[in-house]
Amino acid sequence: MDNEQLIVVSEFCAGHHIEISFIESLGQQGLINISTIGEQLAISDTQLPLLEKMVRLHYELDINLEGIETIFHLLGRIEAMQQEMRELQKKVRLYE
Repeated sequence: MDNEQLIVVSEFCAGHHIEISFIESLGQQGLINISTIGEQLAISDTQLPLLEKMVRLHYELDINLEGIETIFHLLGRIEAMQQEMRELQKKVRLYE
């Protein structure tokens, strides 16, 4: 893990007033990667923006894990299609 820092899940949960079981569930669903350091769970600091979005979706908008998984799957597909569109636009410009 080059230049990544690990954040202890229990500290993140305490700071955000959420249950550790929610983070564990995200890890079990494969939505985030959870590492184990000794007996503590930890996540990479690079995952923080993603994790914070998931926390907001669940706790503020009351979206369940399956909904969160669907949302991020669709966002990934949209991002891939946007990238493909940019590449196609570059090719079209070459022919103009």
